[in-house]
Amino acid sequence: MQINGPAHLHGAQAINPPHHNTRASRPSEAQVSSLAQVDQLDISHEADLVSRVRELPAIRQERVAEIRAQIASGAYETDDKLNGALERLLDEIG
Repeated sequence: MQINGPAHLHGAQAINPPHHNTRASRPSEAQVSSLAQVDQLDISHEADLVSRVRELPAIRQERVAEIRAQIASGAYETDDKLNGALERLLDEIG
């Protein structure tokens, strides 16, 4: 509708389609390559470390104190424990 001054009104007008090329055309190589792009997320080493730390179980302070006391008294390091630790190390390496 057009309004030309306070007393001049035109009636309803037809709705026209947008002015663009209506021919079906194939997309150009540039258009295809821009459509083929994929989003990517890069997580910093620090953020990955924080995420891993949050997944760790809670520290049992009483167990830590017990093991520290055993180490201080010399009762913690037994041959069985050392052999077990050595076997786990060799399994991890090999």
